[in-house]
Amino acid sequence: MKQVYMETFGCQMNVADTDRMELLLFQSGYLHTPHVEDADLVLINTCSIREKAEQKVFSLFGGLKPLKQANPDLILGVAGCLAQQEQTVLMNRIPFLDFIVGPDAVESIQQIIHRVELGEGPIVWTEFDSEKNYSIPEQPLIKDPGPSAFVNIIKGCDKFCSFCVVPFTRGREKSREAGEIYAEIRQLVDKGAKEIVLLGQNVNAYGKRGLEQPVAFHELLYGIADIKGVERLRFITSHPMDFTRELIAAYRDIDILMNHLHLPVQSGSNRILELMRRSHTTEWYMDLIAQLKSEVPDIALSTDIIVGFPGETRQDFEGTLKLMEQVRFNNSYMFTYSPRPNTPALEMADDISHEEKQERLQQTIQLQNRLTEENSQAFLGQEVEVLIESVTSRRGMSFRGRSPHYWSVVFKGGEDHLKPGDVTRVRVEEANGHVLKGNWAANRHCSARSDGGRGEL
Repeated sequence: MKQVYMETFGCQMNVADTDRMELLLFQSGYLHTPHVEDADLVLINTCSIREKAEQKVFSLFGGLKPLKQANPDLILGVAGCLAQQEQTVLMNRIPFLDFIVGPDAVESIQQIIHRVELGEGPIVWTEFDSEKNYSIPEQPLIKDPGPSAFVNIIKGCDKFCSFCVVPFTRGREKSREAGEIYAEIRQLVDKGAKEIVLLGQNVNAYGKRGLEQPVAFHELLYGIADIKGVERLRFITSHPMDFTRELIAAYRDIDILMNHLHLPVQSGSNRILELMRRSHTTEWYMDLIAQLKSEVPDIALSTDIIVGFPGETRQDFEGTLKLMEQVRFNNSYMFTYSPRPNTPALEMADDISHEEKQERLQQTIQLQNRLTEENSQAFLGQEVEVLIESVTSRRGMSFRGRSPHYWSVVFKGGEDHLKPGDVTRVRVEEANGHVLKGNWAANRHCSARSDGGRGEL
């Protein structure tokens, strides 16, 4: 069999797309290799959300050029959002590419590679599919998914935030039929998955249009909770404007739905939120958080923050810091604004200096580090429930995993009793930033369904 080397940049949906292409390529006779120098095919799945991700891709292909020169039969390809957005730039800067494919071409990767092998390259396949819904045909898995598995349920986005390229690289929102999603989850559970993470650029917009059998997002969650063998359920990423009362009730009522929510706010200034076309205000966001906490008091929250957006004043920025203090996020993904092609914000004056953006970013990071540290201290001396993901190489520790609130947990003990995929209890002895450290609570091995998998503070 031939060998394929794959590398992924960007979000969890890109990771899931890479896994899907690996599966399809296996059906075409390609085995995965971790060594690029052994590959017959190199496929890089790309991101274009941030300029830095693009720079990494161009740098990577600079290193691949000697391999192509030494072996002209080596097939080189780019997939993903950067491929969709910058196909002309890619061909000009990397003229030795054999193919460029957008996110909608994932299911066509076998045909694309076959055409390249027949000498038809370079091939550019970046058309959006014309189907109203989104389908991922079932394929036999070639490897175990591990304790935690990603499942794409919706792609694209209809929000058109002024800074975001997703509607232009992934298209409009399209949902998968619920029955197809349930079938994939059953297959993953049969292969050993304990936790299911539902994915979408705007995951809680699921089911709004295009489905032959309409199912609302909260209804989908209840359906997944009924599948035997699913012990934990999560989803990312949500939009505040699609967060319904029914979804809040699902957090309260579904035992296996973990008490963690990633809910991007982007800014703490209403003026900047309007320029971003976010459709919500800070007051609306804070009211949503209050409603959620009234039903699920121990909900853990994370978010996305952009600093240095065009026109952001010092007062606007201080509003973001104030909102972070009020919500007390466990974690934030923090970025400086960078202009992206095709977005409405590209027409705005990028009037915040690089130095000022970096200074604001550092302030934001410092605040979040403090909040994370303070939040983590609440777990000292407490037992948390952990889904073991793997053994760990950390000195003195045995396993690593995640708590229901999405804290990373490393602990010692249980080597003769535990394995990845087990759910057990750990007594927290130390909290360092995003990582809780502790000892296995012997004789407290358990099932996530036994107490709702939520853990206690």
